[in-house]
Amino acid sequence: MAENDRETATGSKGRGRPRDPATEKAILRATVQRFVSDGYARMTIGDIAADAGVTRPTVYRRWANKRELVVDALDFNFQEERERNPLGPLEELPPVEALKKALRYAVPFDSANRGMTVIANVVTEAEHNPGLMDLLRHHALGPRMRPLIETLGRLREEGVLQPDIDVLVVADMMIGSFYASYLRSGDQDPLLPDRVVATLWPGIAAQ
Repeated sequence: MAENDRETATGSKGRGRPRDPATEKAILRATVQRFVSDGYARMTIGDIAADAGVTRPTVYRRWANKRELVVDALDFNFQEERERNPLGPLEELPPVEALKKALRYAVPFDSANRGMTVIANVVTEAEHNPGLMDLLRHHALGPRMRPLIETLGRLREEGVLQPDIDVLVVADMMIGSFYASYLRSGDQDPLLPDRVVATLWPGIAAQ
């Protein structure tokens, strides 16, 4: 039996109460790094434990199997990223600047330049573990996109944007440009949010 299969079957006691928050964080961070470098199928509990400086039983006392560990690790990673990059108020900014800031917050790139890899690995694994895609939607993409969607809606209600624009379509176009740019070039352009807003603004602003 392969190690990954043993990992899924091992740990019948389920996740226990963490004994040391620092140990749990080390395991979760090691899991995210292995998810990025190895992908879900190739990553192993043994490698994660070694990276975190703990034993396999230490991991299994907290998580029953690899899937539960990965779900918690991705959730932890997304929450940490939001805490590292707080958005702040947008209402006091000029409309164009508010959109630029909301779009920068929404982009799928993180401070460690691994956000796109995390998303790609989740999409790859989604067929076998659909819960990972739900996690991505609700804990990563959803919270990141919400300020952009709300800002677009607010500006439309204030008459700054055209009254008939589809806020969700515009938001999807803005975010989609980052995926297209990355697939085309392989680069993460830090100036792309400003360029996207500048390009779309004439078409969505009130006349």
